[in-house]
Amino acid sequence: MAYINDNFTKIQHRYLFAEIAKRVAAYKEANPAAKIISLGIGDVTQPLASAVTQAMKKAVDDCTTTQNFHGYGPEQGYDFLRSKIIENDYAKRGISLTVDEIFISDGAKSDLGNIGDILSVNNIIGVTDPVYPVYVDTNSMAGRTIKYIPCTAENGFTGDIPSEKIDVMYLCFPNNPTGAVITRQGLKQWVDYALKNDTLILYDSAYEAFITDPAIPHSIYEIDGSKECAIEFRSFSKTAGFTGIRCGYTVIPNELKIQSESGKRVALNPVWNRRQCSKFNGASYISQRGAEAVFSAEGYSQTRATIQYYLTNAQIIRDSLSKSGLEVFGGENAPYIWVRTPEHDSWKFFDHLLHRAQVVVTPGAGFGPSGEGYIRITAFGTRENTKEAIERIERSL
Repeated sequence: MAYINDNFTKIQHRYLFAEIAKRVAAYKEANPAAKIISLGIGDVTQPLASAVTQAMKKAVDDCTTTQNFHGYGPEQGYDFLRSKIIENDYAKRGISLTVDEIFISDGAKSDLGNIGDILSVNNIIGVTDPVYPVYVDTNSMAGRTIKYIPCTAENGFTGDIPSEKIDVMYLCFPNNPTGAVITRQGLKQWVDYALKNDTLILYDSAYEAFITDPAIPHSIYEIDGSKECAIEFRSFSKTAGFTGIRCGYTVIPNELKIQSESGKRVALNPVWNRRQCSKFNGASYISQRGAEAVFSAEGYSQTRATIQYYLTNAQIIRDSLSKSGLEVFGGENAPYIWVRTPEHDSWKFFDHLLHRAQVVVTPGAGFGPSGEGYIRITAFGTRENTKEAIERIERSL
């Protein structure tokens, strides 16, 4: 007899964005002439940089000849991309890494969920709340115990260091959904906590390219001791518009060791490598050539221009809603704006904006208990749609 993993029957049946899609579809069916603008899901709207598309076209051409054809690539990623990541994302910030510490993936979301494969189900998982749903859902699927660390306006949406021991702690800065960033001192406190308590930090820095304040750290590895306690996840999705191309990477330092249930200290780098070799055939050659082009002079200039485009959208949203009397957070070093709702029920306010303004946002309650009373607005729309959506919201208030 086959048995299901009962943990799947215990989690919320409908994924947050699937529930949003269901409500939007119902509204469209009832109002087919409505022009709906979505500032909810964090998908990008600007096209890929020409440097990226040219590199990908060449990669496709490579695959048309026997001599240059690429089939299965290395599960860890091609060295041409791994070396560029080290050179541009880390060495320039004084962080020393080796190629074998970089693992190319098909996006940060996959690795953030799959990392649980190499971690015991007995670990106590800490998540900042509100939180990106993948952290909670994937650990709930495995049956792990989850502890919420409230992130509120009072603590800058960065969370207070817990008094109890957490085994594995997820951190995301710049944060999704709140748009909050963490200071160097604040991040050091988390690293110090991890070193003291033998805690593994899973650091999601998918939005680091949006940081404009030079005082804000881009990587957890800027903090002394972090290589002994942290794994870092990054993505080309929002940095370079790869939401549909799929490419990201995970950094697992060779120094990082955690306790096995048999009592031995085990290095995580070779364990993750073994997992990848068994379950992953690597990101495509074409996507990795495109990612490599992001680090070229042309690619960097073009992708930075797109990031600035989204940051300008964020400023428009922040300024306009603030003038309308709403309390607004984030959006300065991040593509997300976190808005306190006029009434506490965030799903009710979601429905209000859908029905009164034909604008889709994301209700904060979908991100955890501390998200109630807020909505998330993304800056990834077009300039025209962003301006119109905000004007509609203002008229609906």
